[in-house]
Amino acid sequence: MQQITLAEASQNLPDLIEAALSGEEIIIIKDNQPLVKLTPVPPLKHRPKYGSAKGLITISDDFDEPLEDFKEYME
Repeated sequence: MQQITLAEASQNLPDLIEAALSGEEIIIIKDNQPLVKLTPVPPLKHRPKYGSAKGLITISDDFDEPLEDFKEYME
């Protein structure tokens, strides 16, 4: 864990971001009190795009007809 003052952090922000991205915990302090912890943001999960399979799936007109193997149970 690395603690750095606010003034130092403002001068070295790109380096601190790289350190946080590589797994180092960076705490920014002011007046010997912790203010901020730099941590990487987890990657965004891709949400499904609704309608993206349109035209790829077809349903037979008789999809709800009883199967031949089960006709005896339906009578």
